[in-house]
Amino acid sequence: MLQQLEKLSAFIGNTPLISLRNTDTPLWAKLEYNNFSGSSKDRAGYSIIYHGIKAGHINQDTTIIASSSGNLAIAVASICKMLDLKFIPVIDPNINSAYESLLNLLSYKVVKITERDHTGGYLLTRIDTVNKLHATIENSFIADQYGDPNNYKGYYGLTKEILACPEPIDYVFVAVSSSGAITGISSSIKAERPDIKVIGVDVEGSVIFNAPPVKRYISGIGASQIPPIIKNALIDDVVILSQTDIVKGCLELLNEQVIFAGASSGAVYLAAKNYFRQLSFVTPPNSLLIFPDKGHSYLDTIYNEEWAAQLAHKLQSATIA
Repeated sequence: MLQQLEKLSAFIGNTPLISLRNTDTPLWAKLEYNNFSGSSKDRAGYSIIYHGIKAGHINQDTTIIASSSGNLAIAVASICKMLDLKFIPVIDPNINSAYESLLNLLSYKVVKITERDHTGGYLLTRIDTVNKLHATIENSFIADQYGDPNNYKGYYGLTKEILACPEPIDYVFVAVSSSGAITGISSSIKAERPDIKVIGVDVEGSVIFNAPPVKRYISGIGASQIPPIIKNALIDDVVILSQTDIVKGCLELLNEQVIFAGASSGAVYLAAKNYFRQLSFVTPPNSLLIFPDKGHSYLDTIYNEEWAAQLAHKLQSATIA
């Protein structure tokens, strides 16, 4: 299995780096959706499964279980399919229909929970379900993107790619969810370049940075609990966007840069564009933005005008209430 994974590693990482156009300050984008299964989570999934096998926690008869809102499940499902391992993703109603259909094709079984947790999200219910499955399925392994340090260690290679940018980078903008990317990038990049500022981008309603919980309707960004691994992160500043701002950011990214990307990418793009408008510099800083996935999985939500209008109405009603 390790030999098979090592062959797969050639298709993970070394993703394209492009310079964005017509921005107030120089912005570079790392197109992580060019990884093997279509997102930056390939780095995390590969690292978790590889080290699980290497440590003897996973053998050919092991059932892999994971809580995911989408991308991590797709990454792990693809890896498990290649290794002939049984995989059970635990998902929730916020997952898009395309990802759910793909997981049903790739996985041994898909478990979809429908009960919200006390924060108004689904994450804690998903995690509880994963733990119950793990307790009842003999020889099972949790691909834990929230607590396994191999998640964020999988992003160390991304740091090397960032530092290879043609222009010296001053800021890195990363969206947060399970927090593997921002933890891995920030902890490793500051070991090389402590002067680089790492900016986390989150959504209102997420509790990662101790904000009050609010019902969220956009998958892939934010969380209903503080991920344990984020204690290893070295974050300089945080930008928190509304859910309607994330829709706005995705549309601006598409219209201004012709990049069709997911929620986290739109959030990072809008955050980076606005971040420097209140600051003055002798020399405009160079910023690198992590774009984790494509926008196809958001066609029914963020890129759907009717859905976006309903989202705005729901959030306005909740504010009035």
